[in-house]
Amino acid sequence: MQEKHATFLALGSNLPANYVSSVDLLHAAIAAIAVARVRVVAASSFYQTRPFGPSQPDYVNLVLEVNTVLGAHGLLHEMQGVEAAFGRERVVKWGPRTLDIDLISMPAGRSGPDPVLPHSEMHRRGFVLYPLREIAPGWRHPVSGTPINQLICGLSPAERAGITRMT
Repeated sequence: MQEKHATFLALGSNLPANYVSSVDLLHAAIAAIAVARVRVVAASSFYQTRPFGPSQPDYVNLVLEVNTVLGAHGLLHEMQGVEAAFGRERVVKWGPRTLDIDLISMPAGRSGPDPVLPHSEMHRRGFVLYPLREIAPGWRHPVSGTPINQLICGLSPAERAGITRMT
């Protein structure tokens, strides 16, 4: 099963900066990622999601499956460069941002202790799980082995209610 050993990135935005919308910004970010020694294999739909943290606009999120020759640390560094190119500033934890790119999971042997993979909170985040299920319906958590549908069923009702697939 291909998705079991794939590399996944989660992207989000709720401050579109110089773009008409967060969707437009994320389209531009996907194009920028594709030139950063990363090949985009699949992209989920966009999802509107409620934010964590301080009062702020809703997020637009998606998940990408990518292929890369980079290890986890190199990929993290490249993605932080993409975030910076889109005006990302790390000011407030869970605060609004132009672009957030998280490494979600990577094949065994390609990751290390920094960054921690799979992402330590991904199994609790509907804004990651719903788009991930769309492009990798057979995915299982690499540590627990829990199928993605079971992870989604374990989300709180409030977390599940705050996610809308955009058309």
